[in-house]
Amino acid sequence: MARNDTFSINGREYPITDHTYDVVVVGAGGSGLRATMGAAESGLKTANITKVFPTRSHTVAAQGGIAASLGNNTPDHWSWHMYDTVKGSDWLGDQDAIEYLVREAPQAVYELEHAGVPFSRNDDGTIYQRPFGGHMQNMGEGPPVQRTCAAADRTGHAMLHALYQQSLKYDADFFIEYFALDLIMKTGANGEKECVGVIAMCLDDGTIHRFRSKAVVLATGGYGRCYFTATSAHTCTGDGGGMVLRAGLPLQDMEFVQFHPTGIYGAGVLITEGARGEGGYLTNSEGERFMERYAPSAKDLASRDVVSRSMALEMREGRGVGPEKDHIYLHLDHIDPTVLGQRLPGITESGKIFAGVDLTREPLPVTPTVHYNMGGIPTNYHGEVVTIGPDGNPDHVVPGLYAAGEAGCVSVHGANRLGSNSLIDLVVFGRAIGHRLAETMKPGASHDALPADSADLALTRLDHFRHAKGSLPTARIREDMQKTMQKHAAVFRDTETLAAGKKHLAEVNASMQDIHVSDRSLIWNSDLIETLELDNLMAQASVTMTSADNRKESRGAHAHEDFPDRNDAEWMKHTVTWFDGWGGGAKGSGKGDMKIDYRPVHEYTLTDDIEYIKPKKRVY
Repeated sequence: MARNDTFSINGREYPITDHTYDVVVVGAGGSGLRATMGAAESGLKTANITKVFPTRSHTVAAQGGIAASLGNNTPDHWSWHMYDTVKGSDWLGDQDAIEYLVREAPQAVYELEHAGVPFSRNDDGTIYQRPFGGHMQNMGEGPPVQRTCAAADRTGHAMLHALYQQSLKYDADFFIEYFALDLIMKTGANGEKECVGVIAMCLDDGTIHRFRSKAVVLATGGYGRCYFTATSAHTCTGDGGGMVLRAGLPLQDMEFVQFHPTGIYGAGVLITEGARGEGGYLTNSEGERFMERYAPSAKDLASRDVVSRSMALEMREGRGVGPEKDHIYLHLDHIDPTVLGQRLPGITESGKIFAGVDLTREPLPVTPTVHYNMGGIPTNYHGEVVTIGPDGNPDHVVPGLYAAGEAGCVSVHGANRLGSNSLIDLVVFGRAIGHRLAETMKPGASHDALPADSADLALTRLDHFRHAKGSLPTARIREDMQKTMQKHAAVFRDTETLAAGKKHLAEVNASMQDIHVSDRSLIWNSDLIETLELDNLMAQASVTMTSADNRKESRGAHAHEDFPDRNDAEWMKHTVTWFDGWGGGAKGSGKGDMKIDYRPVHEYTLTDDIEYIKPKKRVY
């Protein structure tokens, strides 16, 4: 590594330290670590850049488990898992990618087990599997299947430790507490964009690092913190999505945002769906179990969007609990405390800490809380980033760029995600990227010279925000954005609220031009980093609101009150949206203009082993 360039921006010097790798992964959560491990294992020189320590990713909060049709506790088959995933996605999922997911799931789980994930066990020594919402036997007919492989309620945490350890074993380099600023893109003669690296800043000493690589994998997680109440960690600021939009590429299906039915009221902290899998149930202010009215066969084990909407309807009709009638009760007080201690120890702790409730004796107050972003960076089932190409090809691959996990949108979740399918998505497509890199790259291949403007965007933005002298602090603008999203783009959406939200959010975005950053240093400058994160959030909030306003139907997690039905004739397509501008349109970077186009849903399977699953009415 050598410091070989100094850039001057507005009369200020920024020295750059250069690094060269075969593969650079941004993010060290479940998908990033699985991709890092896979790339390093195949002999590629691999770096991982992460803004938080590898075992502190939001994956740490994935309590419930990981879906794979092992059939250890009940009969199961990958085709049943596929049916549930297609139905869960409300038919917006790409069926080639879904088939890949469910067929690779068992092997991916066994690999995790061999890597050291301490799964809970059945008496015969096999991996314990619990029921989860929307997972059924017999191609959706039922009864519920036990498909979710669990390490008590600490599955995500255990996965991170195992995968980090394995990545170190294969000699991956980690750049911990480095914040990725922007991608380095090159434009070919035909206008085709190619990714050739990424620029990051070390939070510890403020140095700027330029990573040149043959492949950049974005595994930066979701953008849940666009909303005011979220189960997401405070670090879920969608940094990869922001970088992709600034690189002139689109994001896909951003209107689909899942609310988890059981965020602890007031705190947003997640109570795993595994709680309902182990026998937990919901009641309203009348003490009535209401889910059977909305989902007569699945009841409390219906899919998340169905349960969240049912809870919201109960509250809307005046049957919510508490003085404001704004929450619901989750009961686990009928379950044997020994079982709770074995299978759900973490949530028993969470109940005590965040709600002051002893779950063995009384119910827990819960409310639907922003949980998971179905949309993100569009990819194929190899994890390669795709866009609509210069020739109109909707599956055009962007060379050198990959995405996985919640940051990516391989579209296995479509319009709604089944619980415990996210962890398998992380692992299967993080793993697929490792396989694809091994197939297509030779270790140590030579690199072309970087474009002359490789650092311009990253450093211009950094300097702009570092020296922003407006009148509005970052926290004020962030709160305004979050409350606008919560009010206008949450569980209930209609034409009026979305139109008002779109108008107000455009004003909030414009206010970014008047932002004030008080700390001018580069060393552990949380004020600056939060501002750069807000810029990422703002772009994605804008795209989400515009995409939601644009989709005139109800599908999965997008419930549009004025268009209550799914409309396959017009809307069986992926929304892809471009956003022009950063910093509220400052410095001539654009006005925050958006462009919407569409990609077809893949209505074909990967192999002849299963036929395309045709759309039908979605009932639980």
